[in-house]
Amino acid sequence: MRIGIVSALPDVIACLRQALNLRPQHELLWVAGDGTHSVELCAKNRPDLVLMDLGEAGNHCVDAIAPIMADTPCAILIVTRNTDADSSRVFAAMGRGAIDAVDVPLAGTGSRAGAADLLRKLDTISTLVSTPKFIPSADRLSDTTAIMRIKPRLVAIGASAGGPGALAKLLARIPKEFPAAIVIVQHVDAQFATGMAEWLSNHSLLPVRVVVEGDQILPGAVLLAATNDHLSLKANDRLGYTLEPSDCVYRPSIDVFFNSICHCWSGEAVGVLLTGMGRDGAKGLKALRDKGHYTMAQDQATSAVYGMPKAAIALGAAVDVLPIEGIAARLIDTFCRK
Repeated sequence: MRIGIVSALPDVIACLRQALNLRPQHELLWVAGDGTHSVELCAKNRPDLVLMDLGEAGNHCVDAIAPIMADTPCAILIVTRNTDADSSRVFAAMGRGAIDAVDVPLAGTGSRAGAADLLRKLDTISTLVSTPKFIPSADRLSDTTAIMRIKPRLVAIGASAGGPGALAKLLARIPKEFPAAIVIVQHVDAQFATGMAEWLSNHSLLPVRVVVEGDQILPGAVLLAATNDHLSLKANDRLGYTLEPSDCVYRPSIDVFFNSICHCWSGEAVGVLLTGMGRDGAKGLKALRDKGHYTMAQDQATSAVYGMPKAAIALGAAVDVLPIEGIAARLIDTFCRK
């Protein structure tokens, strides 16, 4: 991959350079000292990936994400030295289009052990950016898929880059008495999952918490996948985590979760695929629709990164393609106004 670094801190730049040296197939294109400069450099020499440091120039970096994604879209990986202190800015960055976040590999000053998490992210993103682009169908999808009016009821949501912002807008519109369970798979490193649940709770009338092994799917709370293993629906409407498929580039995988619903859920389900890079969730959403469940994908205008929804639309996986506000309204119509 062709990579740009955005940081005002020499020690961070040095550690990132050393980590990249462990993956000689990657090329460092440029280093920008602040967000404004990164926008200019992306326009002149667009990289496949930007490593964006939330250090001293963190706020300016977050502000740079939207123009980069609008004019020269590429993968953006946030790096931070203080997970707890920076969590709100991490979620703000992901809400604008950053794909994930990782700690700066300071331990071992760029050694292989200290850089392991970053290298794992680089391998994953390298696979994502090499994925063939999907061309969405020009045909409007029909509204003919029926929803079975039986209980229990579940809303299954998948999101990636841009997801935190979209999820915050969606959950802010869901009423406290919403009668269906809501389970979310968001591409985010496990170390940020608990903080993200707390952050989303501040935008939601329903409490948001991470999934614990064996949790039962019940209305009254929003559950968020919390590990780098896959979230899966198991017997008796219980949630759990699984290592398999071990070779899946997306961890946790939205496809794995959606497919588990197809195999194990006997009630009413609505599948929702939001903004994100790549195509995770597209095949799973198609499987849900083929099973007779209602499905929605976020539209291009309100998606920070129009990758996953676009892939789903190309497969004919979405019954409806709606702006994020329209998805919330449709969920309320589906479950609250019968």
